[in-house]
Amino acid sequence: MNALLSFAYSLLAKDCTIACYAVGFDPMMGFYHQPRFGRPALALDLMEPFRPLIAESAVLSAINNRMVRPKDFLAAGPAVSLTVAGRKGLLHAYELRMDAMVTHPIFDYRVSYRRLLEIQARLLGRFLQNEISTYPVFVTR
Repeated sequence: MNALLSFAYSLLAKDCTIACYAVGFDPMMGFYHQPRFGRPALALDLMEPFRPLIAESAVLSAINNRMVRPKDFLAAGPAVSLTVAGRKGLLHAYELRMDAMVTHPIFDYRVSYRRLLEIQARLLGRFLQNEISTYPVFVTR
């Protein structure tokens, strides 16, 4: 389970880093995560509310739909990693989740999770420029 979650979190961090760059942010300068060389602190801040909605949901979907099976893991001592087939299965589940449509609670229109990451980054920018009074964290019903 940890191998799947770690891989899914790294995919989500990559997509949040892309969203930060898309709106003109430096993803290395965050608020909650400490800046460290090579660590996209702002992207990690942005991804926090999406961890269960995207990454953990993709992992559960991959397991429940048998996109990843026990044979897709390699154990070497205490370490466990995914085979190529296991990575492909999780990537497929992750991409399906990123393409899933949700209704944004503020704008009341449907967007994919991929687009939602950029919208939330843009809302963060508006908050930082005092155009809105609070940052509206995305939550589901």
